[in-house]
Amino acid sequence: MSERTTPNDLDRHGTRRTRLRERHPAALASLLDERTDLRGVHALADHFDDAIRWSA
Repeated sequence: MSERTTPNDLDRHGTRRTRLRERHPAALASLLDERTDLRGVHALADHFDDAIRWSA
């Protein structure tokens, strides 16, 4: 931890990272639902979309 970084900063960044991590899969699934033409464009996105669908 540097002199400029406080525990509050770390908590704030950790909370932000958690919110983004929770929001990203839902956004990806929503995007691929709306834009079926994007399926098959990026293999990793397809993989995560399939994983999200199978876990629901």
